[in-house]
Amino acid sequence: MDKPVFCVLGAGHGGLAMAGHLALMGFDVRLYNRSPERLLPITSMGGISVEGAVEGFGRIAVATSDPAEALRGAQVLMVVVPATAHRDIAEAVAPHVVDGQIIVLNPGRTFGALEFRQVLTGAGVTADVVVAEAQTLIYASRATNPGQVHIFRIKNSIPLASITAYRTPAVLPVVRHAYPQFVPGDNVFKTSFDNIGAVFHPALVVLNAGWIEDVSEFQFYIQGCTPSVARVLERLDAERVAVAEAVGIRAMTARQWLYFAYEATGRGLHEAMHANPGYRGIMAPAALHMRYLLEDVPMSLVPMASLGGMLGVPTPTINAVIDMAEALLGMDFRSEGRTVERLGIQGLSVRELRLLAIGEEEKK
Repeated sequence: MDKPVFCVLGAGHGGLAMAGHLALMGFDVRLYNRSPERLLPITSMGGISVEGAVEGFGRIAVATSDPAEALRGAQVLMVVVPATAHRDIAEAVAPHVVDGQIIVLNPGRTFGALEFRQVLTGAGVTADVVVAEAQTLIYASRATNPGQVHIFRIKNSIPLASITAYRTPAVLPVVRHAYPQFVPGDNVFKTSFDNIGAVFHPALVVLNAGWIEDVSEFQFYIQGCTPSVARVLERLDAERVAVAEAVGIRAMTARQWLYFAYEATGRGLHEAMHANPGYRGIMAPAALHMRYLLEDVPMSLVPMASLGGMLGVPTPTINAVIDMAEALLGMDFRSEGRTVERLGIQGLSVRELRLLAIGEEEKK
């Protein structure tokens, strides 16, 4: 097929990087953002200035806060917003999606594709669209000025899976016109449970909350991960893996992921994290009100704990981190997060869950 037309939904750090890079690669790009103010510099300049791992000026065909205009003529919808906004984006695009469109969450966090599909179904969407999710965001990037973005790194290998899983082979050739880095993910349970940020981010913030609020700077993954803190991370990680096993998924452990991503090894998680040169120099967040809690707790830990509770898998450490995050911020993450009730999967059997995520072909 000819080059697909991409619609990037979200004009934050990742959305600007993706839209600008796609344009530099010669793709026709539509850019959508809910607030038009963020788009003004892009519309006035006619595109996005990109620097770092990619250099140049990417011309954007359409930059709009009108979802109908943004989606018109697009084959691939790349959702690049915090997971807390997935539901809002799904509601915005539901009236405008058409047969044959591919929707990719970059990333889905935990059960993002399930939530997105549920919103579309609840809105009465009958169009034959494929909803997929990436395990992680392909870019490490930061917006530096209005309409400008710095791409620090483009990742080498990103698992991608669709609902239903047997449609993944049809999605990949289209997306890989732009991103050969996307590789087949087993299914959306696998991409969701291999969300390693759920292990590292919230617990490290919670267990270093006093230091974050009182000290100007410290190395987050090195100084923040003492032997005792690492033991908590290992327990949380074991619970994540156990919930995945309950639905027949072999999730990658945090130590395995460190070796896979960075070739970092150690006798335990503490040694492996300290052996990773990629973590050195990464400083801790300056405040508690940031995405490691605001996004990763309700959209990663809450769904893992909720599904574990439904399937009878204990998750005491995950629940403790959720409880402490709620106490620290004075928020109710369970009421706003991805619980089995809010995902519409309460009471489903393991077989029904797998059919929902993996598809009817599993019946064969």
